[in-house]
Amino acid sequence: MSFSQQPPTGNDSTRTYAEPGARRGNGLAVAALVLGILAVLLFWTVVGGLVLGLLALVFGIVGARRARGGRAPHGTMAVVGAVLGALGLIVSAVIVAIGASVLDSDEFKDFDDCVRHADTQSERDACAEDFNRDINN
Repeated sequence: MSFSQQPPTGNDSTRTYAEPGARRGNGLAVAALVLGILAVLLFWTVVGGLVLGLLALVFGIVGARRARGGRAPHGTMAVVGAVLGALGLIVSAVIVAIGASVLDSDEFKDFDDCVRHADTQSERDACAEDFNRDINN
């Protein structure tokens, strides 16, 4: 099967031409939406919430600006991706802050010291019970 080197025949109504300045796809909007969904689903991990959320937010903002300027379609998709990315970023940052405050607390330091000096499983269990009691009071 060989292809001819001649241009296709037909009238102008059946041909499609790419106009100069025509809007192209908005890959940043698609990337922002995908990363935003992943950030919301994986908010409990540092990589999922913080990194993917930040990337989704940046890609969404750039994609929305391109769509607003008429250089790309799917402005709504870019905004949704940015919002989901921001949501994942915020929730993950809150979880990291809570985790850091718990790890830096005096109760946790006492628990860690107790577990290091415990020789048996029953002593470790007693450390855990003391930690729970300290936290709940």
